[in-house]
Parts: sequence; C-alpha cells; structure tokens
Amino acid sequence: FTLCICLFICLSLYDATGYGPVFEDQPVDTIYPEESPEAKITLSCRARANPPATYTWRLNSRNIDQDEDNHYTLVGGNLVISNPIKNKHVGKYTCKATNDYGTVVSREAAVQFGYLDFFSSEEREAVYVKEGQGAVLLCAPPPHYPDELSFRWILNEFPVFIPLDKRRFISQTTGNLFISKVDSSDSGNYSCFVSSASIAKSVFSKFIPLVPLAERPIRKYPADIKVKFPDTFALVGQNITLECFALGNPIPQIRWRKMDGELPANHEVSMAGAHLQLYHVQYEDEGTYECEALNSKGKDWHRARVSVEAFPEWTESISSTERDISSDYTMSCEASGKPKPHVHWLKNGYPYDKHDLKFRGLTFEDSGMYQCRAENRHGVVYADAELRVIACSPTFEHNPVKRRILGAKNGRVVLECRPKAAPKASLSWSKGSELLFNSSRMLIWEDGSLEILNVTRADEGRYTCFAENDRGKANSTGFLSITEATKITLAPSNADVTAGESASMQCAASHDSTLDITFVWTMDGRSIDFDRDGLYCPVQNGGSSGELIIKNTQLNHSGRYTCTAQTPVDNVSASADLVVRGPPGPPGGVRVEEIRNKSVRLIWSSGADNHSPISKYTVQCRDWFSQEDWRDATTSPPDVEGNAETATVVDLFPWTEYEFRVIATNTLGTGDPSSPSPKVTTLEAVPVVAPSDIGGGGGTSKELTITWTPVQPQYYYGRNFGYIIAFKPHDVYEWMKVTVADPEAKHYVHKDSSIPASTEFQVKVKAFNIKGEGPYSLTAVIYSAQDVPSEAPASVEARALSATEAIVWWLPVIQHTVEGYQVRYWMKVEDREASSQRVVVSSRENQTRLENMRPNSPYLIEVRAYNAAGYGPPSHHFQIYTKKAPPSRPPKIISKKLKGTSVNIAWEHVEPLANESTIDGYKVLYRKAGLSTGLLYTTRKRSIDLPMPRDGDCVVEVRAHSEGGDGAVAQVRISDSTKDPPPILCVYYSNISYDNISDSPCL
Repeated sequence: FTLCICLFICLSLYDATGYGPVFEDQPVDTIYPEESPEAKITLSCRARANPPATYTWRLNSRNIDQDEDNHYTLVGGNLVISNPIKNKHVGKYTCKATNDYGTVVSREAAVQFGYLDFFSSEEREAVYVKEGQGAVLLCAPPPHYPDELSFRWILNEFPVFIPLDKRRFISQTTGNLFISKVDSSDSGNYSCFVSSASIAKSVFSKFIPLVPLAERPIRKYPADIKVKFPDTFALVGQNITLECFALGNPIPQIRWRKMDGELPANHEVSMAGAHLQLYHVQYEDEGTYECEALNSKGKDWHRARVSVEAFPEWTESISSTERDISSDYTMSCEASGKPKPHVHWLKNGYPYDKHDLKFRGLTFEDSGMYQCRAENRHGVVYADAELRVIACSPTFEHNPVKRRILGAKNGRVVLECRPKAAPKASLSWSKGSELLFNSSRMLIWEDGSLEILNVTRADEGRYTCFAENDRGKANSTGFLSITEATKITLAPSNADVTAGESASMQCAASHDSTLDITFVWTMDGRSIDFDRDGLYCPVQNGGSSGELIIKNTQLNHSGRYTCTAQTPVDNVSASADLVVRGPPGPPGGVRVEEIRNKSVRLIWSSGADNHSPISKYTVQCRDWFSQEDWRDATTSPPDVEGNAETATVVDLFPWTEYEFRVIATNTLGTGDPSSPSPKVTTLEAVPVVAPSDIGGGGGTSKELTITWTPVQPQYYYGRNFGYIIAFKPHDVYEWMKVTVADPEAKHYVHKDSSIPASTEFQVKVKAFNIKGEGPYSLTAVIYSAQDVPSEAPASVEARALSATEAIVWWLPVIQHTVEGYQVRYWMKVEDREASSQRVVVSSRENQTRLENMRPNSPYLIEVRAYNAAGYGPPSHHFQIYTKKAPPSRPPKIISKKLKGTSVNIAWEHVEPLANESTIDGYKVLYRKAGLSTGLLYTTRKRSIDLPMPRDGDCVVEVRAHSEGGDGAVAQVRISDSTKDPPPILCVYYSNISYDNISDSPCL
C-alpha cells in the first residue's frame, strides 16, 4: 500500500501540493507580570503544512491535557493559559505540529512570573560628608524578577532626576549613586528610582538626606575606584557595558585600555568616561580590559577579563529533498558555538538513535520530517527538513532536451539530458539513427549530458537522448546548429598612468552575423559595476567593438582588465594590465620598543608604494595633554629614508603617555597616515622645569608669604611631584627649606613669631618627583608681613543726618603702614556689637557716611586703622542718636485747578505721628511721565503752581520732609494741554524717594 502511494506521488509530483509542517511562528520566552490586568498568557505556534497541521503542547516534557487543566485552551496552534498560577504554569513549553508527512517540534520557550516589590517603608539614615570628599548613596533594590533593572535618582521631589556628569554616576548594576567630590550644591534628599522594563513597573525608595559639611581648606586626595566591572561573559553579536567610576578631588579622569591590544573599533566611551560600551562583540574582543582613574594627587586602576562565547549557529544545515528509492543519501549538519554545541537528531518529533545519518539503499520508511538540534549552555537551534523517498519511470515532461541548440565552429557544445526517474535511469544518445559512443571528440557524462569538442558543420543534426530504468523508458530530441566562432580582433594594451589622469582600454571582435554580441569588462576577475563607480565609462563603437575609458584614475583602479566578447553561443577574452601610480599607502604595524624617558624606538612595515618608490617617512606623535593634536616628532636621524622601517623618536617628555603614527612620501605626494601605535608611557626622570613668577609678601603679622606659578602637568616627569621652597633673610648665609607635596600648590606661608615686620627675604623654588630634584628658579626678593597699625584714630566724632543716616569723621593715624580705616557701628541695645555694620575707606579719607540705621535709636561708633597684617586698636566709642522717622503718611491731594497756562496743585497738611519727625515743609517733583528725573521744588505752603505740559503727560509727586528724611509720596498725573478732553486728576500714593533729580523741566 505504501509503495502505491509513493509511486503516485512521483508520477504526479509537479501537480501534488502536499508537504510536511514548516514553522512560521514559534513560542518565545515569556515573562508574565504578577500584577498584569490581562489574566492570560499566549504562546504562539503556527506551521505551514498541506494538509494543515494539528498541534499538541508539552510542559517540562509532559503532554498537556486540556481536559485535566481548564486553564489551557488551544486557539489554532496557539496555547492560551487563562488565569495563570505561578507554581503550576511556570516551566518550559514546546509545540508539536503534525500532518500526513511527519512531525516537527518547536524550540523551547520558558514561562516565568515577573515582579518588582516595593521598597521598605523604613526611614533612610542621613549621609554626612565633608565637602571635597566622595559620597556613595546605596540603592538596595527590593526583591524582583527578572534581574534586568534600570536606575535613576530623584532629587527632593518627583520628577526631578539628578543629571549625570563627570562628578556624578549611577551604577546600572547595583543602582548606587556615586559623587566623586561633594560640594554644597549636593545638599538635598535623594531617592532611588527603579524601573523594570519587562513588567512596566517602577518604584522608589524613601528619601536619603545628603548633608555636605563645610571644611576649609578643602582637602584634596587621589583617585579611588569604587565602581569596578567584574569578569564578564559576552555572546558574539551582543552589546555589553563595562562600568568604572572613581572618587577623588580633583575629579578623576577615567581612561580605558585593552591590555593585549587596542580597544575594539566598535567601542564607545560615554558617561564622562565611566562607561566603556562594546558593540556587536566578536571573538577578537576577548581579553583583559583596564580602567585607570587619575588626578593630580594620584591614580588607581582596575582590570578584569572579558570572555566571549557564542550561541549555536549552523555552519552546515539540512534542507528538504526528494531521493530515489534504493539510492544512498547522507543528511548532515554542523554547528559552531562556544562551548562547542552538542548535536543530535529528531525524526517526526522523536529522538533518532542514529548519530550519522548515512542512508544505504533508501526505503519508503525513511521518508519523514527530520530535525537537527544543536545545543550549548547558551541556547538551542533547530534545522528542519523533509526527506521524501520516491519511485517512478523516466519522464522528460518537465525537462526535455532543448529543441534548438547552437554551437560555435571549432568550439565545445554540451547537450543536456535530465529526465525525472527513480531509481536513476541509464542514458544513451543517438544522432539521427546512429547510436553514439564515447570517443576522442564525444563524451557522455555521468549525468547524461553529451559533450562534443571541436564541432564542425558536419556535426549539425538531430540528437536524441534515451532514458530507461526498471519501471519504463522515455526519450527526447533536439537539433544542433553550428555558427561562426567569435574572435578578438583588437586586444587591450597595457597602460601606465598617474592618479588623476584618464586611461583607455581598446577591444574589438568579429562574430557570426546572425548573433548579437556584447562586451563585458572585468577587473581582477570581478565584473565592473558602471553604476557604482562613475569613473568607468564604456564606449560602444558600433556592434563589433567596446572601448573602456577610466576618467580621473584612482589608485584602486590598478589591476588586470579583461575584455570578454560574448554571443549567445560562445565568448572570447583578452586582458591587459593598468598601472596607476600615486602617493604611497599608509604604513602598517606601527609599534614601540626600547622605551626611555625622552625617546622611544619605533618600528613599522612599509605600506604599498603605489608604483613609485617611497622617498621618506614622517613620524608624528601626540600625547595625553594634546589629545587629538598630532605633531611632527623629532627623530634620530632627522631624515627617515624611504627604505627604513625603524626610527628613534627623541625630545619626548618623560612620564607622558604617547602614541605614534607614520606617513610615507614619494615623488607623487604624501600618503595617508598609519593607524596609531598602542599607547605607551615614557620612563620617569628628574624635573628640569622650575616654577616661575616667584613672589609673595603681605599676609598677617609674623608671616612670610611665598607665591609661584605651578609647573604644568606635562613637566612633572614622574610620580610624587611637589615643590621645595628655600628662603632666607638677605643678610643670612643659610637657607631654610620646606617641602610642599601638592603639585597644584601656588603658595606657602611661613609663620615665625621672631620675624621682624617688612624684612627683606630672598626666595627660590624648585620641583621634585620620585626620581629627584630639579633646578631652582631665579631668586626673588620679597618682604615679610607688616605689623598691624599701633595707633588708634583720634578725635572721632559723628552727627546724625536723618533717621537712617549719619556722618562720622576722625583725625588720621600718622603711620606709613596704614592702608585704610574700618568704621563699625551698632545699636546700643543689649550690646549688639557682635552684629555691627562695617564701612571700609582708604587711607586718603578721614570721614564716611553711615547708612541703613534705625530711626530714633542710640548708636555706638568706633574707627580703627588697618593694613595687610590686620587691624590696629579701636578708637574710643562715640555715641549718637538717629533722628525720628519721617512721616509715614503721604499728603492728601485735594485739588488740581487750571490757571491759564499753569495748573495749581493743593494738598492737606500731613500730621506726623508721635514717633515721627516734625514737618519742615514739602518737596514737589515735577517730571515727564515715564522718566524718573525732573524739577524739584521745596515749599512750606500746601499748594504750588506748575506749568501745563506741552509734549505728553507729566507726573507731580508731593511728599513731606523733616529732619528724619522724606515721607511717603502722593502722585497726580497732568495731561497734555493740547489734548481733548481736559485733564483728569489721578492720584497715586507710594514710598518713592527723590534720589534722581535733574534740571530738565517737564515742558
């Protein structure tokens, strides 16, 4: 019965539409949020099959019975789990698709329940940190699944998130917040904000107060790495991020390197250096990586290994096929991966006990769906194929011999014979009624094709292929015609040009007049894409020639060019070489050897000379301080000849990180630079640069202040850099010396109670490092600090000017060291001297104005002289009383009357309160609207005549004045007399003072 079915399939093969299942959609790993409002999980499974497939599912290798568990429903091939239960429905699911031709099994899909708990409700303790020191705020995320979380930090309130910069960093591994150097602006309440993208949920912690503590001076300390990336496993093609962050003051700089080579080309450094991101990781990216954190106080480093492994991937796979009954067939598949994958087979969904699928004499029972399964610890891949065993008699129905076959005279012709037959048919040929056999000119191939060599007109005729097997016979016939052969009549010639010039390649051929001819050009065996490279220009000169012109030749146009003249019957080729000369290519393999403190030996390999000998090399370098700024390096010998592959680079800075590149030059120009060498650091050396701008002086009494301009970092020349300060009085032989270990220090203060004031000192400064001491700077002359003034100002007197102001004067102190005077004043109420106000004036003045005083209050005033050393003794206290306050109520404007070309403004008398000064009169300010200045009038009357404005509106301000100052103001607006309607009286009251008075009338 099976034999009959397979025979029918073969005989109607091209009409049959049946085939085994092929997956179009398979289940994927699913994380179901425990708080999901949608109470179901859907696992997809769909296969293309004819007849349509039926589906079954397995959970952890056990068949799922929908009758036993009503949570499961099958929708098409998809499995729907309604109201999933964590301890019941978690596991690994597979889908089987089956039809008459066999069964295939899907990949496994894991179902897990995702959750993110809330943070603890316990209050977080405050973190106290001195300014200038580093801080770490711990996130401590709550229990969760899956592990992948993202972290941000809230500052004071949601949604204000702290910005990240070179000073602040959030680890996406632990969630902790790191601040390399705390300052006062960091004060606030911090909350860790955690998000799980898998379950679309976020939570945040209780606030953590961060309290910076003021410290003066702020202490500096070396870089200290706190975020260290661990040994990391990555899969080929993945993107990974390595984290590294350091505390320190000054803020450390982060630098990355790969210990056994250069950083991968597909890397990116971000987050101010704290992240090294490797994109699309490859095996060659494996190795040890280092992050280095450094500042002027020191450096720290961390290393860890990145290991690269790989998901299984097919290097040889299987595909569906039909095979003849009784034939031999090998089905094989191979997979790459790291670790090496284990491979085994399935047939129709069941494990197949054959390790090597080599079939000897196929039977119908071997038909079915086969799956190759490759697995390592990173995952599983499947390859599916249908094997169909068939048997049928020969037939040419769908692949007959060509009816008309063309062959070129003296050429080679192949007549194909490819009938369908199972088992394989025996084949033979005839020409007309003559049976053909193998000879020196004719050969029947194993696949049945007939090859005829050196054909002539005599070979024209009808050829028939006969096919026979144990199930029947068949034949097919075609006619062979012979045409004239194609010949090259003008072959291309070798050419030699300079880059930028044009080149021409000629080509012409003769051919059979009944056939079309085309010309095809290739370069080094590759077809030329005229659309892609517009510099190639084919020129068709009639039907028998095809010229190739190359405009503006480039170096990459050098090569062997082949012209092929082809017809539907034959083709013929001719070749020539094009040489394009130009500047040399970049040298390769630049590396550094023999590293010294001021020199290195550089080695490289020559690049392409591009057909013009290299005449010289130029070596360039850049250091850590210049970053992207390449400069020509000094070499020994100064001129590096074109046949050299090594040079010594001199005049380098010690203890400096360098990288180098090499550029080649020939008579046609200078080429592109090589890739940079690996970075190297020159050896340490004794400093040779001394600090500059030595100076000082001043300070407080009994002090000697020494200042200098620090040495630039590129001149440190080694670790533990600092300064040695030498100083002595000008008439003393021995030098005193002190050491300052801070490389950024700018001054030193020597305190000695025996130092006389304004004593002349000689000072010099030199640098030192771990290797030794450098030269001293030029000697500078400075003076010790002056003594504070010894006398107090005499005859201090003062007088109140108003309720809030007073004037004070005194006799100056007759000492040349006085630089100025400080006046202090305070209310004589419960001894408020500690909160006194201060005014400072120069030594050229002996009086000043006191402001912001309280009305009707007793004040004490003292004066003392000062200089750079400090303040001298205070004068005796002088007591004054400020005036009573000015009127607090504004005048009440009662009328505004027109008098010809003037207007009369009248107001009521202001009656002062008991604690206010007696009214002395009134001040009237007449100004143009929009301006703050105008004419000021003073009167004891309660009215005034003012001219009518002629150009825009004016404002009149009236206020009472007294010995305590000016009172509150009333305003009235007067409109332009040329306007219609007449002016309207508008009164405003405020406390504006008359500070800006000018001579400009409101006219």
